[in-house]
Amino acid sequence: MTYSVKEIYFTLQGEGAQTGRPAVFLRFSGCNLWSGREQHRATSVCRFCDTEFVGTDGPGGGKFESATALAKAARKAWPAGASDTSPFVVCTGGEPLLQLDRAAIDALHDAGFEIGVETNGTLAAPRGIDWLCVSPKGNAEVVQTTGDELKLVYPQVEREAQPDVFSEMQFKVFSLQPLDNDERVSNTESAVRFCLANPQWRLSLQTHKILGID
Repeated sequence: MTYSVKEIYFTLQGEGAQTGRPAVFLRFSGCNLWSGREQHRATSVCRFCDTEFVGTDGPGGGKFESATALAKAARKAWPAGASDTSPFVVCTGGEPLLQLDRAAIDALHDAGFEIGVETNGTLAAPRGIDWLCVSPKGNAEVVQTTGDELKLVYPQVEREAQPDVFSEMQFKVFSLQPLDNDERVSNTESAVRFCLANPQWRLSLQTHKILGID
């Protein structure tokens, strides 16, 4: 399989339960809920994505002809001399499960990585993922109903992706993340109030935006 990757880079995880953890971000190209083109945003299932995932022209990006080559590129992004006790790779997108398969998972494990995945939940996840974070979008059906973290952008359009739809699913952590748009302040206030009233949910902030890092 050829893997199309937008970018690979080393940073801190900026949101969710793994916030602050050093990680290699392996961003796959493509998504099944939005083309990534602005002219299609208004009619897409997911209309608030803030990520560039079109093409393979980002730092470290490209087309990788094998799982081994993909894992080698990810490992190269982990800093030389850094502790090898817990190398962490976050497979994201776009939608990583359009491409991430058992061969890639095995190769990343062989390269020494603990593997995290951030998915919209519309595709079943292959076995072997160490930290699975599902982030539902719009009215898309969530078929991956178990995992480590459910991270919900809040608020979404009425009748779409409301917290009560997901609260009975089998996840260890439920995170609520304020929608970053022109109403960011009020969205954050609403998310805070919701978490205080529903302690099952934890507030997730996009700390990488607050700190000004990638």
